[in-house]
Amino acid sequence: MRRRRLRTALTAVALTAATATLTGAAPPLATAPATSRPAAAPDWSAAVVDSTTARYTPSTIGGWSYPVGLYLYGQYLTYQRTHDARYLTYIKSYVDRFVKSDGSIAQSFDSLDSMQAGRLLVILHHETGQDRYRKAAKKIRDRLDTYPRTSDGGFWHADSSSRAHQLWADGVYMVNPFLVEYGKEFGDSAYTNDEASKQLYVYGSHLQVANGLLKHAYDESRTASWADPGTGLAPEHWCRAVGWYAMAITNVLDALPADHPRRPQLLAVFRRLAAGLEKYQDPATGRWFQVMDKGARSDNWTETSCSSMFTYALSRGAQQGYLDRHFADVARRGYEGVLAKLSVGSDGRTDLTDISVGTNVGDYAYYAARTRAVNDFHGLGAFLIMNEQLRGD
Repeated sequence: MRRRRLRTALTAVALTAATATLTGAAPPLATAPATSRPAAAPDWSAAVVDSTTARYTPSTIGGWSYPVGLYLYGQYLTYQRTHDARYLTYIKSYVDRFVKSDGSIAQSFDSLDSMQAGRLLVILHHETGQDRYRKAAKKIRDRLDTYPRTSDGGFWHADSSSRAHQLWADGVYMVNPFLVEYGKEFGDSAYTNDEASKQLYVYGSHLQVANGLLKHAYDESRTASWADPGTGLAPEHWCRAVGWYAMAITNVLDALPADHPRRPQLLAVFRRLAAGLEKYQDPATGRWFQVMDKGARSDNWTETSCSSMFTYALSRGAQQGYLDRHFADVARRGYEGVLAKLSVGSDGRTDLTDISVGTNVGDYAYYAARTRAVNDFHGLGAFLIMNEQLRGD
């Protein structure tokens, strides 16, 4: 029934969406319906989506990439709550630029980053029932059969000489949420749950250190310029890399059955990480620093995308019983800190500030000097995921 209703809705809104969302005309900012919260409290998710789809059409938002994929996943969460069909039509129009009617997609999937937007393929199959999205998603699933790994089975960050033998904390989010969602949608959970949980454990076993946080990356070969010759680890705790891991472990725990053998291992990693997040949260703002354990340095700064990611993971973890309930309060402080970085400009559209642009592995000076962008998709997507988790609190 839901799919029939959606197909009808997609058809019905196509013309109106072309006039409003898809042309870039700015729709009015939506407000939340009257609830127990103050009547004037805005629906920030709808506001961010309406502002972003006014700025970009599905053709101009960018190519097949993980930042756009992250943002559109957040837009989908907003669609699930609001049932505003424009939001799903926009996602479909974006994906249909890349997926042909026969299910072919011109992507080699030779990096984990290139796989993240595959979540949209699973979503669109679920919502429309069109088989072309299954065929396109299966290309990612099949690529993993030959994708290069470390000696203990961790997926390399990319199948290239510059990323050979390397595990980046970012990578767990690029493939593992897709995997468990693919498995659920297409009856492949026996493989996908085992693979995703294994990847998180292998990455965690290398990257997590005594303070509970994760280093940005690990090089099994110890040949990368940033790799410690003894441990193979990168020198710093870059906040968004840790944020990717925090969201991924939450998503995978949500998917695993209660008796899955790796569940206790992942819970142990998550609980150590949560303790580290609580320790390094900025008491003044509730956010987290770009280099997480060096907040006292004058050139360090609190970063919005990772703060959204941690807030989401801690809130969801406390809600699901993965973490102690007091982490909900830690998340609430993070939420208020992120909301302080969101405003509405003179054009009536939202602006989200202090988002680190895309970042490689580096040293402290490199991370501290990264551009602090406004409305970068890393931040917008993470914000939507966080806001859909916490807005009803």
